[in-house]
Amino acid sequence: MFLTGYWLQVVLSWAVVAFATATVVVAVQKAQLAKDLRDVQDKIDIFEEWNGESRYRTKREDTIDYRLPTALVPTHYELYWHPDLETGSFTGQLRIRIQVVEETNQIILHSYLLNLTSVYVLNREVETFELEEERQFLIITMTEVLPVDATITLGIIFNGQMKDKLVGLYSSTYQNEAGATRTISTTKFEPTYARQAFPCFDEPALKATFAITVVHPSGAYHAVSNMQQTESNYLGDYTEAIFETSVSMSTYLVCIIVSDFASKSTTVKANGIGEDFSMQAYATSHQVDKIDFALEFGAAVTEYYIQYYKVPYPLTKLDMAAIPDFASGAMEHWGLVTYRETALLYDDSYSSTANKQSIAGTLAHEIVHQWFGNLVTMKWWNDIWLNEGFARFMQYKGVNAVHSDWGMIEQFQIVALQPVLVYDAKLSSHPIVQKVETPDEITAIFDTISYEKGGSVIRMLETLVGADKFEEAVTNYLVKYQFNNTETDDFLTEVDALVDDLDVKKLMLTWTEQMGYPVLNVSKVAAGFQITQQRFLSNPVSYEEAPEDSAYGYKWSVPITYTAEDGSEGSLIYDYNEDTVGIAFNADVQWVKLNVHQTGYYRVNYEESLWTLLIQELTSNPDRFDIADRAHLLNDAFALADASQLSYKVPLEMTAYLGQERDFVPWYVAADKLVSLHRSLMFSEGYVSYLSYARTLITGVYEEVGWTVDANNHLKNRLRVSILSAACALGVPDCLEQAAQRFNAFLQNPTSRPAPDLREIVYYYGTKQSTSQSNWEQLFQLFVDEDDASEKLKLMYGLSGVQNSQLLFKFLALAGNESIVRSQDYFTCVQYIAANPVGEPVVWEFYREQWPQLSARFSLNDRNLGRLIAQITANFRSSIKLEEVQQFFEKYPESGAGANSRLVAVETIKYNIEWLARNRADISDWLSGTASPLTKKNQL
Repeated sequence: MFLTGYWLQVVLSWAVVAFATATVVVAVQKAQLAKDLRDVQDKIDIFEEWNGESRYRTKREDTIDYRLPTALVPTHYELYWHPDLETGSFTGQLRIRIQVVEETNQIILHSYLLNLTSVYVLNREVETFELEEERQFLIITMTEVLPVDATITLGIIFNGQMKDKLVGLYSSTYQNEAGATRTISTTKFEPTYARQAFPCFDEPALKATFAITVVHPSGAYHAVSNMQQTESNYLGDYTEAIFETSVSMSTYLVCIIVSDFASKSTTVKANGIGEDFSMQAYATSHQVDKIDFALEFGAAVTEYYIQYYKVPYPLTKLDMAAIPDFASGAMEHWGLVTYRETALLYDDSYSSTANKQSIAGTLAHEIVHQWFGNLVTMKWWNDIWLNEGFARFMQYKGVNAVHSDWGMIEQFQIVALQPVLVYDAKLSSHPIVQKVETPDEITAIFDTISYEKGGSVIRMLETLVGADKFEEAVTNYLVKYQFNNTETDDFLTEVDALVDDLDVKKLMLTWTEQMGYPVLNVSKVAAGFQITQQRFLSNPVSYEEAPEDSAYGYKWSVPITYTAEDGSEGSLIYDYNEDTVGIAFNADVQWVKLNVHQTGYYRVNYEESLWTLLIQELTSNPDRFDIADRAHLLNDAFALADASQLSYKVPLEMTAYLGQERDFVPWYVAADKLVSLHRSLMFSEGYVSYLSYARTLITGVYEEVGWTVDANNHLKNRLRVSILSAACALGVPDCLEQAAQRFNAFLQNPTSRPAPDLREIVYYYGTKQSTSQSNWEQLFQLFVDEDDASEKLKLMYGLSGVQNSQLLFKFLALAGNESIVRSQDYFTCVQYIAANPVGEPVVWEFYREQWPQLSARFSLNDRNLGRLIAQITANFRSSIKLEEVQQFFEKYPESGAGANSRLVAVETIKYNIEWLARNRADISDWLSGTASPLTKKNQL
C-alpha cells in the first residue's frame, strides 16, 4: 500500500498540497463559469415554438459525447477508504497507475458528488483540474504532453457523503435485538455510481486490478471486500483492513462493507474444475440463522455452474451479505454479492413458498454473473443483455438443477417470457441492443427487455442449436474472453462455429437489433399448413403509427417448432426474407400446434377452424398437451383477442377446459387473466355476468386446493396461492369469508399468524372487508414494529387493501417517512396502494402534487422513480385521464431515467381505451349465452 496508518490518510508532500490548493481556485472558477453557460443554454434549449403553441421538450443529449477519451488506460488502483459511521461522511485517497496509449496533455476520468482536496501526478506537473458536472468528468490538464507508452501515477485525496442515498458509498441503519440503532456502510456502483465513491475510469471496458484498504471502527465492526483480507492494522479506535489485490475487473464490481454483521460459512466443492473455496454469508446478528438456506442453496447452485461452464471460479471466496437498505434486489460484485434482506434471508416462520423460490432465483442469478458479467464483461452498456439476459435464462437452469420438483423450466414461461411479450408489443419498446450514452439512459436500460427478452431469446437459441452445443459454445466463449470485454457478435460467433448449415449470427440479428416480435398466422391448406408472419402489436391503432425504421422491415428469422394431431413433431426456419413457409402433412392431419413448450419468442394465431379443433382437443384430452403448451395456448389466445386479431369467444371457449386443470403454470395464466378482465370490465354492462362466469370457473379448483398448506409440495402451494388470490379478487363468497375469519382471529391474537403462504391473502382481503379504522391502525402498528423484512412487505400489502381513501392517503403520506417505510420499499408501497381501485386516484393526485419533492429525494436518475408513472397509470382507461397524464408531462418535461416509462404510460392508457371499445360487446355477447358452454348448462 502507498500509505499505512490511519493518521497518514490526509498527508501528502507539502509541495503537492500547496500546488493542489492553488489550482482548486482556478478549477472552481472554471467549473462555475461552465455551469453558468450551460444553464443559459438549457433555458434556450428547453423551450421552443412548435405549430404556434408553446411546448416544453427535454434538452437534446445527442450533441454531447459522454464517453471517456481513449488516450489512457488504467491498469491498477490503490484505494484507501475511511467511512465515518458517526458523521455519515467518508474520506479517501487513491493512486491509479495509467498507461498512455495516445499522446495527450489531459487526464480525463469520472468523479461525481465528491470533494477533491488534492490532485497530483507523480513526477509530473498538473496545470489545472476541473469538474464538469454535465458529463461527471474530472478533467486534469498537464503542463506537458504525455507520450505514448508512458506509465503515470495519478493521486487524489477526496471526501464525500454517505447519508440519504442508496448508491455509491452509502450508510444503512438497523435496530438490533436490544433496540439500539446500528449503522453500517456499503456500496452499490452499478452502473455509473462508482464515480460517487472514488474518482475512476467508470466504464466497463476499462478493467484494472484493485488493492483496497478500508478503515473501520475497532471492536465489533469489521470490513469485507471483493478479495480476502490479508492484513489488519490496529490503530486504537480504528483498524485498517487490507485486502489482497483483485483480479482485473470493472469499476462497477468493486465493493466494500463495514458492519458488525454475524456470519456463517460453508465450502463450495469445485469437483476437479479449479480449487474448492469458501462461501460466507453475512447478516445482522439477530438474523444470522436466516442465512442457512442461502448458504445451502448457494453452494449447490455454484457447484452446478462450475460443472456447466467447465471454467474454474477465479477467486478464493464468494461471500454474500444481506443489507438492510439496498436499491436493487441484489448486486453481483465479484466475490461479495450484496442483497436486500428479502432476497437472501429465509425463515419458514415468515417466508412463503414464493419467497423461498424468489430467494433461490435471485441467488442463482447473481452467481451466474460471477462468470457471465464479471469474468467476461460487455464492452459497453449497449450489450448489458449479455450480462442480464444470460443470467435470467441460467437462473432457471440453476434452480431446476437443485430443486427439480419446483417446475422452474415451465415457470420461465409465466415469470419471464409472457410478461415481456406484453411490454414488447408496444411501440415504446426498444431493441435488445440499443445505443445508450448518458447515465440516465444507461440505468434505464436495466429493464425487462434486457433481462426477460434477453433471457427468452437465449432460451430460443438454445432450443434451436441444441443444449449440448449451446453449453459447449458458452464454455468456449468464457475461456476465450476471460478477464476481457465482449460485444454481442463475440458470443454469437462462438455459437455459430458449432452449428452447420445455419447462419446463427444472421438469424439472431433480427432479434437483437429490432424491437418487437412476430405473430405467425397459420392456415390449413391441401398439402398441410401455410404460415405467414407480421409484427405483433397489442393495439391495432399502432400499426398506423409504427415507423418503418428497421433494416429487416420488422420481419424475423423464426425458429419454428411444431407438434401435430398425429403425434409427429418437427422444426424449420422461417427466414425473414420469405413471404410464407409451409409444413407438409397428409390431408388426414387436421391440426398443428406451433411453438412447442413456448420456447420461441413469438405468438401463434390460427384460422378459426384450427382454433376450434385445438380447443376440442384441449377440452376432451387435456393431457395431449403438456403443461407448457396448455399455458401457451391460453396466453396466446387471450393476447390475440386483446389485440383484436382473434374473436374473444376463442379464449373464453378455451377456459371451459379449466375445470380439468390442476397444474400451477396453466392456472397461473388463467387466474391472472380472469382477474385482469374483472378490472377491465368493472364499469361495463357485462360485468355482473362476467363475475358469475369467472366465479363458477374457479370454484371447483378453489374447493380442491383449500386453505391448508402442504409442507413438502412446492407447486401445490404455488397453485393454492394463485387460486385463493384470484378467488378472493373475483369475490367468491367462501374465499372472502375464510380470509375475514382468519384476519379477525389474527388481530385478536397477533402472535398466532396465518401460514406464511396465506398471509398476503388474509391481510389484504381481511383489511378490504373490514370497516373498522381501529383494525387498520392495529395492522399498521404491527407493520411499524415488525423486524422481519419479508413479513413487513406482507403487512404493507395488507394495509394497501383498505377501501377507505382517507386511510390510504394517510398510509401514502406516512410512507414518506424513512423510519416507517425504507426508501428501498417506498415505490413498492406506492404501487400496492395504486393497484387498489380506491387508492388509484389517491396516488395519482399525490404523485402530481409531490413530484418536485419526489424527484429531489430520489433524483431523476433513479429508474424506479422513472418507472413509477407507468405503474400508477396502468389501469387508466379514459380520455380525461390521458389528458391529465399528458398535461403532467408538459408541466414537468425533464424525465431523466423515466423517459421511456412516460411513453409506456401514454401508450398503455390509449390501449386501455381502445380495448374496452373493441372487446366489450364481443365479451358481453358471449356471456349472454350465445357461445358459453357453462351458460348452456345453466351454470351461471
